[in-house]
Formats: sequence, C-alpha cells, structure tokens
Amino acid sequence: MGYSNRGLKRSLGVAPLVFLGLAYMSPFAVFDTFGVVSEATHGHVPASYTLITIAILFTALSYGKMVKIYPDAGSAYTYTKKTMNPQLGFLVGWSALLDYLFLPMINALLAGIYLSASFPGVPVWVWVVGLAVLITIMNLAGIKIAVSANTLFVLFQLLVAILFVILTIRTILLGDGAAGFALNPFYSEDIKVNLLFSGASILALSFLGFDAVTTLAEETINPKKNIPKAIFLIALIGGIFFIAVTYFMQSLYPDVSLFKDIEGASPEIAKHIGGIMFQSIFTSGALISVLASGLAAQTSASRLLFAMGRDGVLPKKWFGMLHKKYQTPIFNIIFVGIISLSALFLDLTTATSLINFGAFTAFTFVNLSVIVHYFKNKDLLSRSSILDYLIFPSIGIAFMIYLWISLDHLAVLFGLSWFAIGLGYLLWITKGFKIQPPEYEFVEN
Repeated sequence: MGYSNRGLKRSLGVAPLVFLGLAYMSPFAVFDTFGVVSEATHGHVPASYTLITIAILFTALSYGKMVKIYPDAGSAYTYTKKTMNPQLGFLVGWSALLDYLFLPMINALLAGIYLSASFPGVPVWVWVVGLAVLITIMNLAGIKIAVSANTLFVLFQLLVAILFVILTIRTILLGDGAAGFALNPFYSEDIKVNLLFSGASILALSFLGFDAVTTLAEETINPKKNIPKAIFLIALIGGIFFIAVTYFMQSLYPDVSLFKDIEGASPEIAKHIGGIMFQSIFTSGALISVLASGLAAQTSASRLLFAMGRDGVLPKKWFGMLHKKYQTPIFNIIFVGIISLSALFLDLTTATSLINFGAFTAFTFVNLSVIVHYFKNKDLLSRSSILDYLIFPSIGIAFMIYLWISLDHLAVLFGLSWFAIGLGYLLWITKGFKIQPPEYEFVEN
C-alpha cells in the first residue's frame, strides 16, 4: 500500500459541500427531539428553533470569515492556532475531537437501537459492527463516493420529511388538530423566555456538524469563496427545515403529554397521520439518516486527524499520510471506524454528553478567533468592520456561554477529563512548553 504526504485533492463545489453538511447534521434529528423539547417549552418548539437558528447563524458567519483567511483543513484547531497560540490551538482541536470522533459512534448506537427494535432476534453488535464496516468502506473509496452517497441520502430524508409534512397538513385540514394553523407554536400568552432558551440548548444538537465542511477546505475548489457560502447555507437551510417541520407537528399536537413515550413521539405521529405503511417509510428515513450522518462524521473526523498529524502533534507517520491512489487519509478513516465500535460499550446519553463539550468548545473559539484577528490587523480597525469582526462574533460567544452553563455535570466531567489528557500530552511533546508544537506550513494550490 503506497502513501503520500502531499495535500488533499480539490474536487468539491458548493452543492456537494451543502449536502455533506446537511447529512452530518442529520435532518431527521428534528423528529428525535420534538417530544422532549415540546414538553420542556410547553408547546413552543418552532420558537426555540428560531432562537437557536439565529444564534448559530452568527457562529456560521465567524466560520466563514476564518476559512477565508486560513483555507486549510483543521477548522477550529487551525483558526485558534493561527490567531492566538499553537498550544491553545492544540487544546481546542483536542477538545473538538470529542465531537468528531464520537458522532460516528452515536450513529452506530442509533443503528443498533432502530434495527434491534425491528429485528429483535438479531444481536445488537451485528448492526453496530455492520454499520461501522459499511461506512468505513464507503469513505475509503474516496471523497467523491462519500459525497455522492450523502447527496442521495439527504434527498431521501427530505422527501420523507416533505411527505410527513403533507400528511400532517392533511390531518389538520380534516379537523384532527386541536390548534389548527395558528401562531401559537411561535407565540402565546403563556410563553416563557427561559423555557425557550432551555429548549434551544437541547436543539443546538440539531446543528452539530454545520461547521464540518471547514475540514474539507483543502478538497474544495476556491475554498475562500465556496466554504463560507456553504457554511451559511447549511445553517440557514437546516434552520428553515427544522422550523417548518416542527411548526406543522406542533400545530397537530400542541400537547405531547398524550403520548406514551415522549422521546418516541415522532414515530407515533407518523403512524397516526399515515398508518403502518408510512411509519415503515418513516423508520427507513431514520435509518438512512443514521447512515448519512455517520458517513459525513467519519469523513470530517479523518480530515481533522490528518491536519493534526501533518502538523506533527499526532504521529505523522500514521495520521499525516494520504494514500497515493485515493488521496484519502486511510489510516485515520479506519481509526475512526474502530472508535465507533465503542458503541458496543457506551450508552447514548454518555456519548451525547461527550459531543456537547467538544462542539461548544469549537464554536466558542472560532468566534473568539475572529475577534482576536480583528485586533491583530490594523487594516480591519474601522467602523465598517466592527459589526462583522467584533459585534457578531461577540453575540455568538454570548450564546455559547449560555450553552456551556446548560451542560450537565456528566458532560463537564468527561470533557475536563479529556482536556486534562490532552494537556498532559501537550506538555510531553513540547517538553513542558519549552518548545513550540510542530506546525505544517500550508501552501494553497
């Protein structure tokens, strides 16, 4: 097997990036969280989605600015390293690895949950291992194969979601909806702002991955133009999709306390509006969502590992090399696939807690990187730049601080433990901060 340490090959435009980002976000996540958030917000899920969408768009703008300045793989790791400090950049990248490494595991977990419910006679480990192997093989085949597959997966999810909305509207028009079409899901007399923010903190999980396409900057044609456009479109399209779908669901079911299982409210709604046949189609959409998200997550994780390996902060011999023929970081792809097998030993709650810590760390430091870059560059110190480079990212940071406060104790404990391991490793490779971490000088091609 031949390897190369050359850069990644540019082949992606805006459309493939948008589909890959939407796949990573997993549009079907809107159905998984509806019941829980509806109960928490007293029937105002669309209002909470509107709130979190606006907040995420501010962070999306910050990602867009930083990728124009540093159009190479690495995302928050690269931006923090270049604008602030190499050591801090490493720790941000290390924390972000929780998000990138464990999302494929969550998808493997979900596959086991969905398929075991449909085929109880088959052991859970068969589904977990099967999904991990399938996703790894598809990613090994190259980025174009992964993107093409994800495009089809996202389109299928969108078609199922559209059918879900159409059936929901039909059911409401037939008189089977307590509220009908009204503004109540967005605003009512008993609405409580603190509950909307609580719901938004949960729904932030729906947007995890909108930033993942920044790790593909070196495989994108004209990344300074196409990556920022794709990031904003991913966040905007995802937000509109989430708001629209939950509006119709909330209009049909303003009160979800009627359901036996709040967490499983969406499959029950699918059965109510379309019968057993549509419930089966809906379940297939959920499985496709798991496959698409897992495929995109493994793609992004392998690229982040490649950026850190190429720098030398991870062993370059393994993490920083590309296959000569496929131009993909094969070792990293297999490594992430093996990690996803930890789904055999962890539960969904624990895995989700790990992801929260890593994602919020990345979001916070990308916004902070924009502000630091602003003060470091005198040509930006003007009134016209204050809004874009100071106020907008500050709003993004303020919201991320709130999300940090909302993290549960388990997430903080796991996150800090992971951070401590990264700090110990950093002390070792820098000999107690006496030398700088290794760094790769990227040249755009």
